[in-house]
This record gives sequence, C-alpha cells and structure tokens, in this order.
Amino acid sequence: MSKFKTISWMHFLALIIELMSSPSGALAYNVVSFGAKGDGRTDSTLAFLRAWMAACSSVRPSTLSVPRGTFLIRSVTFTGPCRNSIQFAILGKLVAPDNYYAIGNLGYWIQFHKVSRLSIIGGTIDAKGARYWSCRRHGQSCPQGARSISLQWCNSVLVRGLTSYNSQIMNIAINRSNNVKIQNLKIIAPSGSPNTDGIHIEYSMGVTIKDSIIKTGDDCISLGQGSMNVWIEKIGCGPGHGISVGSLGNSFNEGGVQNVTVTNSIFTKTQNGVRLKSWARPSGGYARNIVFRNLVMRNVGNPIIIDQKYCPNNICPRQNSGVRISQVTFKNIKGTSSTQAAMTFRCSSSNPCSGIRLQDIKLTYINRLRRPTLAYCENAIGSSNGKVFPRSCL
Repeated sequence: MSKFKTISWMHFLALIIELMSSPSGALAYNVVSFGAKGDGRTDSTLAFLRAWMAACSSVRPSTLSVPRGTFLIRSVTFTGPCRNSIQFAILGKLVAPDNYYAIGNLGYWIQFHKVSRLSIIGGTIDAKGARYWSCRRHGQSCPQGARSISLQWCNSVLVRGLTSYNSQIMNIAINRSNNVKIQNLKIIAPSGSPNTDGIHIEYSMGVTIKDSIIKTGDDCISLGQGSMNVWIEKIGCGPGHGISVGSLGNSFNEGGVQNVTVTNSIFTKTQNGVRLKSWARPSGGYARNIVFRNLVMRNVGNPIIIDQKYCPNNICPRQNSGVRISQVTFKNIKGTSSTQAAMTFRCSSSNPCSGIRLQDIKLTYINRLRRPTLAYCENAIGSSNGKVFPRSCL
C-alpha cells in the first residue's frame, strides 16, 4: 500500500491550469465582476449569488470562478436546476464570519440544492468553528451548527482538490443525492472538536470517496440511513472516530445501508477503525453487504467493532436494537490496537448479527506489556478463514 503524500508541484500546477481553463465552449463568471472582494472582510454573499444565477441560467456550460484572495460569505444556497453544467472553480479561500451565529442557525454554510452536473474544483474553505466548539463544550445556549458544504437533492457531482478547515459540525453532508464523486480532499479539524464528521452520507446512492486525508473530531466518514452503493478507497483517517456505518436505529422507519466497500486505507490513532453502530431500540433498519478490506491500523482504539448498544452520552434506550446486520466481511486488516479489544461484535439479542466473515486478520496490542489482543462476541454468527489474530470468537 502506497503512503499518503502531500501534493507535488506538478500536481499543483496541473490543478492551477485546470482551474484557469473553462470547459470547451463554457462561459466564465468571475465573482469579482459581480462585486465580490477578496479582502477577507467584505461580505461577498450577494456577489456570489449573482454570479451563480448568471452561471445557472446560461444555455452553455459555465464556470463560476473564485480568484485568489480571501472571500467572506454568510450562509448561502446555490439553487438549481440549472440549464447546463457548472464548474465552481476556486483558486482563493472562502471564510465564514467570526460570529458563529451568522451561519450556525440555519444548519448549513454553503449549500447546493437540486443542482445536477456540478463540479467543485480546488480551493480552501474555513468555517472558523473554534468559538462554536467552545460554546458546545461549556454547555451554553448554542445554535444547531452548520455543515460547511451540503449537497441536497443533487446529481452527478464532482468535488476535487478542496481543503476544508474547522467546520462547525460536519464538513461535507450528502443527502438525497446520486452519483457523487469526492476526490483529493483534505479535511482538518482538531481531535477534540465535537461532531465534526469529515463526510456524512444519507439517503444517497452511487457515492465514491477516494484519495483523501481526513483529520477530525468525529467520524472521518459516516454512512447514515439510506446509504447505498458506496465506494471508499485510499483514505488517510486520523485523528477521528474512524469510518462508521451509522449510527442507525434513530427511528423505527428509517432506510437501510447496503453495498458499501471500504478498501486500501490507513487509520492512525483513531478512536475506532471500521465500525457499525446502532442504538438499542426497535427499528426497521438494516445494514448488509458491507466489505472492509486491505486496511492498516496504527495504534487504533477499536480496530474492528460492531456495537448495537451504541450510547455516546450515557442517555441510553436500554432496549434491543432492531437493526438487522448481515453479510459483513473483514478481510486483510493488519496493524496495532491501543486496547486489548481488537475485535468486538456486540450484537442485538433479538436480531443477532449474521454472515460475519473474517479473513487474514492480524491485530496486535501496542502496550509494552505485550499482552495479546482479544476478540469479543455477543449474539454474533459467522465464520473465519486464513490466519485470524486475535483468535476468532465467532
């Protein structure tokens, strides 16, 4: 497995050339021409909206370009459908206002709604979430928090080369969208920042996430209800809570998760590695046909875990999870665990996990006492093949 590297100058040059060139026959709309100022102080929200409306109404493919500079924008929704494809090309930096209430009350910062054939290329966004996290930690009356980029009811979307800093909550949220490709992203937030998931998916199909570095205070990637046909590859995750399916079982009538692959990725000092989690309450949900393979764990708290008694805040339902977990494969997963519990399968007594498959697992305890790692099973049914260490409890 190749190591993750910073972008080379040749890749950077190629990205600059791509941003400076519009698609063949495309019309270009520079936000500065619509009144935006890259001084980091002037509110450019209306200028961005005017540029978007011009690009969206174009009968030809269009490029909305953000040149070098720092552009301050408040909560904004870029609405479709548009008449043709749009490339949102960012050379500069987008920043949120210092006052977290300016974006925190609406639940989103930069939202794309019912847009198809959209490319978001390059650039940096900074939601300045530190003061909001402090409000949350001190138990004050805080707004709900804003997702930095939200895709709602969108189709055929490419996000490439973007860097996201300090989201108030989730960095990228994908909801009720199809055919979304995310590539070459860098997502950064402190390990103690609450609920700052890197990428969260719900009720979406055909999502691919590749070649990205995610350092955050919650899940690097989380797959909520209704996530289907998801491919995750070459992710550098950590710090954070790992890559998770769930949490599921938030309500009885929720969509299931199926056909998910996580492969060729590295987890470094994360709280968890790969995880399925559901609340212990009745639910009609499910998670099936999930594959975790070719993964490296480096000092990870719970490298492999299924937890159907998920309860992060000690306010627990204390019932049996109704979420049905089946056909989950863990293959070629190696590295070190920071706890003895390298594999945990804590499943529902009323809906036992079934079809759990382990193959070629080697997870050792990093503690200097050289104690062996352990596997724990509760209501889990499955099989193991090849060399599996710690010894399978299935």
